[in-house]
Amino acid sequence: MKPRLIVSYVLLVLIGVACFYPALYTILSSFREGNSLFSDHLIPEKWTLQHYKDLFLNNRADRYIPYTKWYLNTLYVATISMVLGTLLQLLTAYAFSRFRFKGRKQMLTIVLILGMFPGFLSIMAIFVILKQLNLLDTHAALILVYSAGAALGMFIAKGFFDTIPKSLEEAARIDGASHMTVFTRVILPLSRPILTYISLTTFAGAWVDFIFARSILRTPEKWTLAVGLWNLVDSYNSTEFTLFAAGCVLIAIPITALFMYTSRFLVDGLTAGANKG
Repeated sequence: MKPRLIVSYVLLVLIGVACFYPALYTILSSFREGNSLFSDHLIPEKWTLQHYKDLFLNNRADRYIPYTKWYLNTLYVATISMVLGTLLQLLTAYAFSRFRFKGRKQMLTIVLILGMFPGFLSIMAIFVILKQLNLLDTHAALILVYSAGAALGMFIAKGFFDTIPKSLEEAARIDGASHMTVFTRVILPLSRPILTYISLTTFAGAWVDFIFARSILRTPEKWTLAVGLWNLVDSYNSTEFTLFAAGCVLIAIPITALFMYTSRFLVDGLTAGANKG
């Protein structure tokens, strides 16, 4: 075996360990007794489900933890943002891919440049706009930000639409199909890979976001999971690290399940496209 190949495998193993170990440590910590972040043993000596019970039973006298409410809030915001954001990105990408209009290239350039900047740079402007619209401390504000904030996803979808032969659309147009009919009956069935990708990234982005949710939401009952769990450990006197770990494990379940379910559509679509080519 060549030395360069050996080095590549070693680097991949190290990267895998670096990515896997924190997740494993968090999962095992959620079953460890006590509330300390540090432990002499990776595998808990005594296993417990008390931390998971504390998240849902709310029977603690020292702190009220509406974890179920946070979970439902996050699921609601992420799901609505995924549907609206995916629809918005696909329709915009289709318009830029298939239609030629004045200012098209300039608009693409502006959107591309703006998409290169981190989203939190615009947090002050967004805060002022939402305040003028009386949308602060509402889930509608988060949905609006998440749905309209994925510009680079639109560019990826546009590039995918550019690869679809226009002859398919022309045939449908000859049969009397409208633009929306062409989009829903011709384009979308052929765009399962990019549809899966945009849906996953939009849902995941809304599910784990902290910066915008922390700046917009004020009422504890309206918090999302990221804000609520941060609140558990934001104090120097807080030692709720094992409870925090249990909450993080439950956060990862929907993302993992969604990825496992939709990844086959992504792989099948890409394989079909490669075989077609």
